[in-house]
Amino acid sequence: MTALRRGSIDITMDSIRKQVDQIVADEFELDPESIAPSSDLYDDLGLDSLDAIDLVVALEKTFGFKVEEGAARKIRKVEQLYAFVEERVSP
Repeated sequence: MTALRRGSIDITMDSIRKQVDQIVADEFELDPESIAPSSDLYDDLGLDSLDAIDLVVALEKTFGFKVEEGAARKIRKVEQLYAFVEERVSP
């Protein structure tokens, strides 16, 4: 398992994915078991454009990075969300 170092915290890809799943579940009152890497954020999980803004804010607060305008619009699947976060917390 690959470990990343963010400040003084080691972050593994697995822990990032678990945190992202938990954020999505908590923010949108979803069962964590219903969230799969292949899930479409809009069609499968029922998010809308306002939810996407809430998701961006939650990710920024949790992981400490800023999402550039328009970058999140390209994300449709949970697995794309994982890759997006992993890319930004990588050293």
